[in-house]
Amino acid sequence: MIFSQKDIKQFSEKGISLETVEQQIKYFKNGFPYINIIKAATINKGIVRFDETESEHYIQHYDSVSDQIKPVKFVPASGAASRMFKSLFEFKEDSNADINAADYLSVKKFFDNIEKFAFFEDLVNLKETDCNYKKDYHCVLKLLLSENGLNYGNLPKALLKFHLNEGKGITPIDEHFIEAAAYSSSGGKTYLHFTVSPEHKNAFESYTEQIKINYEHKFNLSYEIEFSVQKPSTDTIAVNLENIPFRENDGTILFRPGGHGALIQNLNEIDADIIFIKNIDNVVPEKNNSETIKYKKILAGYLLSIQTQIFEHIKLLIEKANDKVIEETEKFLSRTFFIKPDKEYASKNKTERINYLLKKLNRPIRVCGMVKNEGEPGGGPFFVEKNTGSVSLQIVEGAQINLNSTDKSFIVNNATHFNPVDLVISVKDYMGNAFNLTDFVDPQTGFISYKSKDGSDLKAQELPGLWNGAMSDWNTVFAEVPVSTFNPVKEMNDLLRKMHQ
Repeated sequence: MIFSQKDIKQFSEKGISLETVEQQIKYFKNGFPYINIIKAATINKGIVRFDETESEHYIQHYDSVSDQIKPVKFVPASGAASRMFKSLFEFKEDSNADINAADYLSVKKFFDNIEKFAFFEDLVNLKETDCNYKKDYHCVLKLLLSENGLNYGNLPKALLKFHLNEGKGITPIDEHFIEAAAYSSSGGKTYLHFTVSPEHKNAFESYTEQIKINYEHKFNLSYEIEFSVQKPSTDTIAVNLENIPFRENDGTILFRPGGHGALIQNLNEIDADIIFIKNIDNVVPEKNNSETIKYKKILAGYLLSIQTQIFEHIKLLIEKANDKVIEETEKFLSRTFFIKPDKEYASKNKTERINYLLKKLNRPIRVCGMVKNEGEPGGGPFFVEKNTGSVSLQIVEGAQINLNSTDKSFIVNNATHFNPVDLVISVKDYMGNAFNLTDFVDPQTGFISYKSKDGSDLKAQELPGLWNGAMSDWNTVFAEVPVSTFNPVKEMNDLLRKMHQ
């Protein structure tokens, strides 16, 4: 495909190479291959379950070493709140809407319980208090969603008041501050990193500066807060339905954000020994967070225990790699990460086997919490086989699986757990050097979706997901965590659930 000099200049200004654009267009034309899942990971067959003795051991292990390492809590926080209020927006725009109609039952539930929302007091205290909060529905929604009111329809989720704490409404940011104090602290410092959208960065900085002093006093800790935005170089080109670049009215080519997989670049720049990853909206009030804190420490302690074993195996392979050491390393990789080597491994000589095993050991590590599948949307834990014959544990989304295949559909339907985005990761090698995380991305695991702009259809492309293909070549452990640790807020009435009250 031929691009003009003006096009190439546009690519360059975004930090995107012509080769990258051409490869993305090839993916639009040819599609991404399906992931070859061969079975679902289940308890004791790909998913670890901790008993009380093990749980206490890993908590104590993490607590005993946490002051000797630097932990960081990494929170993707650029998500907009507009989707939370989808039904409210629709009702607001329909002046003849009947709140008792089936389409608006969620709206009725919202107004029936409006006093229970943490932002209710702010609504009441607005100047326009002539709204009847039980009857003047459109008036209330105007105050809640519009710029002249609370402006909740235009803010990121992170800046909405989710919960009450000692009678005061607080945001998801507050809850992450509170959580971080319990498990992401070392040497009197607590480390938090938020990824935010550029247009809201100033608001994030202002709000965190405002609350920081209170939490430092409350927990007797100092907070180190960092923010990053998704890099323009991770945007992806959009095309029309004929796979021709989609152009704006001014002739420039449309690029779109590359999805959460783009955040591997942000993650790559964090200096930490261990990183906790959790979405901005998966929080509960402080009074309900004990289980969350407990399992974060369990996952972290387990990761550090595995990391120690990896480093020991690497040392043995380097210093005295006899047949017994090789065999023990093979067993460790199989037992811990359920790794099956390439078909060619059996025919390799001793030196080649050692190099192969060292490469498998010396990689980033992730311990991924998995919850029992109770119908929530999300990717799941599976055994995946590559063309080379190697098998590893992977988080796979439904869109990556050929559900028209009876075999694959059967595997998916019999899966027992799903991914709540609850990860603890280690990103340094046995010598203490940071890995380049982009070296471990599988570029074949992106997504294509259909969108529209200005009334015209287009195709968009997402990069390999942060906990999917972007971490494809990591050493992976799945560990069961209770469903009580998974409390995302996808729509406003989720805040009425027991764990959020």
